[in-house]
Amino acid sequence: MTIRTFGRGAVALVSALALAPVLAGAPAFAQAAFSFSNVQIEGSQRVDPNTILSMANVERGGTMSAGQLNDAQQRLQSSGLFEQVELVPQGGTLVIRVNEYPTIRVISFEGNRRLNDERMAEIVSSRANRVFSPAQAEQDAQLIAAAYAADGRLAARVDPRVIRRANNQVDLVFEVREGDLTEIERIGFTGNRAFSDRRLRNVLNTKQAGLLRNFIRRDTYAPERIQLDEQLLTDFYRSRGYADFRVQAVAPEITRERDAFYVTYAVTEGPRYTFGRVNTASEIPGVDAAPFAAQNRVGSGEVYSPQAVENTIRRMETVAIQQGLDFVNIEPRITRNMSNQTLDLTFALTRGPRIFVERIDIEGNTTTLDEVIRRQFRTVEGDPFNPREIRNAAERIRALGYFADAQVGSRQGTSPQQVIVDVNVEEQPTGSLSFGGSYSASSGVGFNASLQESNFLGRGQQVGLSLSTASGSQGFQFDFTEPAFLGRDLRARFSTWYQTTDRLNSDYNTKAIGFLTALEFPVSANGRVELRYRLEEDELKDVDPIEINAETGELDGSSPILYFEQGSRLSSSLGYTYSYDSRRTGLDPVTNWKFSLTQDVAGLGGDVKSVTTSVLAGVESRAWRREVTLLAEVEAGAVSMLDDQESRITDRFSGNSKIRGFEPNGYGPRDTDAPNEDALGGNFFWAARAEAQFPLGLPEEYGVAGAVFADVGSVWGLDNTAGYLGEVDDSMKVRASVGVSLFWTTPLGPLRFNLAKAVKKEDYDEEQAFDLTISTRF
Repeated sequence: MTIRTFGRGAVALVSALALAPVLAGAPAFAQAAFSFSNVQIEGSQRVDPNTILSMANVERGGTMSAGQLNDAQQRLQSSGLFEQVELVPQGGTLVIRVNEYPTIRVISFEGNRRLNDERMAEIVSSRANRVFSPAQAEQDAQLIAAAYAADGRLAARVDPRVIRRANNQVDLVFEVREGDLTEIERIGFTGNRAFSDRRLRNVLNTKQAGLLRNFIRRDTYAPERIQLDEQLLTDFYRSRGYADFRVQAVAPEITRERDAFYVTYAVTEGPRYTFGRVNTASEIPGVDAAPFAAQNRVGSGEVYSPQAVENTIRRMETVAIQQGLDFVNIEPRITRNMSNQTLDLTFALTRGPRIFVERIDIEGNTTTLDEVIRRQFRTVEGDPFNPREIRNAAERIRALGYFADAQVGSRQGTSPQQVIVDVNVEEQPTGSLSFGGSYSASSGVGFNASLQESNFLGRGQQVGLSLSTASGSQGFQFDFTEPAFLGRDLRARFSTWYQTTDRLNSDYNTKAIGFLTALEFPVSANGRVELRYRLEEDELKDVDPIEINAETGELDGSSPILYFEQGSRLSSSLGYTYSYDSRRTGLDPVTNWKFSLTQDVAGLGGDVKSVTTSVLAGVESRAWRREVTLLAEVEAGAVSMLDDQESRITDRFSGNSKIRGFEPNGYGPRDTDAPNEDALGGNFFWAARAEAQFPLGLPEEYGVAGAVFADVGSVWGLDNTAGYLGEVDDSMKVRASVGVSLFWTTPLGPLRFNLAKAVKKEDYDEEQAFDLTISTRF
């Protein structure tokens, strides 16, 4: 077995050896001319002799000089087909001896752990059963090393080796020495005065290696991230009034061992500006500036912020659309006043160029249908070209979550008055299969499995199937959602479920089976309405009567209120939900509002006649240089039974997740005289929550933040208050709690740890000082 290494000097060495017979007697025949009546080719196996003659450009009977022979040899050598080439004149015969490059029998990789063989095979261009090329093997080695460098391993080395086999074949082996991750040991800044190095490091996408270096994958040096980090720094400073901020230079320095980087950003902050005079002017005949000026959200004396300017421009463009004005350009004109560090701002309404959308080209979507991407555009072919709408469409495409990357751009069409919008996407997996387990003292060991697909068959449909089981309890649910029913902005969904509980936190069992179908549509830019129909049969059973336990001699059993509510009922209801969310248009980057009103009326057949209403309002705002998030929510609900019917516990509100610091079913009306003191729920509830979320000063890459909160509310009201020994107190009694939270973004998902203390409660309430939940957004 012979092992050879092909390096960059291989071709030159072979060429020199190949020319040796021709040049050996150079002084004697350098000026001589050769005439060949015959050309003899030796050593060719795969390459046709006529092809060799054609490449050498040698003719029988022709006359050739020594220089021409040398050129012929060079042409054959540079063809990449031959390992060695010799041109030997023998009287009237020219002998062309070639040694063809071997074919590749197999390609293998050794030493690679971070990149598997399948990934490596996609990188290299060398292929089995093709002619081996040393130059191609070297290029493949460089491509593999570049892939490792992109993964943060700049010290990786790749050497191509060949193993000679019989029949002029070789095995090509890429030997890999991966090396360690080339981490960023330190990120520093020069020229920053307003913000500390620690604060600026939190802004960057690239992170500094720390204690969690085995989990953080943004602490490796990647040159392509530098431009993003510069833009993040620029956006950070300018949103805080530093309009003249610049990143002067970025200096990465690698250690001698090539295992770490030191990156330094040289910045110029400039002065901090506030807005001076702000006005709106129209330069378009017949267009009044007053309606546009009413949308201004920039106030004199406020700290300069590009987001505030952009927000006002978006509002003004919305006015232009509502008035049917095309080709209106909102131009912000800024005048600097260096003496008092203010910026005078004028929103000028000007006539933009008359440009139309010629067509929208979509590429890269191997699974997702074109129509799913195209419906994210509010613009169609032939409409006036609106760059902002194209950018908004790009954001909507990325927000789908179907693509690893989505790029939307425009270029000139068949005429200067037309543009072509190009959409290039890269698909990514959109389905998930998960399994889990749980344990609790009340329900024992439980298992669950769920299958989710957010882009079913590439149609943008969502399909979900979940199964769960615990000790005596089972659950099944199927969900299907069509986001563009009938090709319109109509969201249709269907759900069906079956669930049983066996003594889950209480001395009774339940069973529910039903389905729901709904249709949601917009009623305004930020408002939507959902109409739905729900049919469900639920059963309350196995409520323990009050009796003496034969073993202990003590009383056991549930409240008579629950005992007399046993039975099965069929509920058929129509309902609606109106929801308002200011984030749908995103016109205010600092403050967001949400509101929802939900009402379900049961009585369209079935056994239940009731009206269930709930309302929720919330606000989220940023403060203290947008580093602190303030949240406040208020919600309330009521169940009103009709035709003298009485509610039962499956209809009533429990207050779960409304007030932190209490166990599930831990507060509200309770029959304290009953042996098991079952929670009864209530026909009414209200709750108010306030929270402040803030950074804890740890590096942002750790994904850790904190919060303080305060909750207050109540659950009350029963149709039947006849308890075990007397009437149950179902009056409205306020509960309150305060606490702290820790947010941690982990590879398993965003977690939230709550530590709460009930500061106002009843004696029979059940507290829960600590709980762990999945973190949810506002």
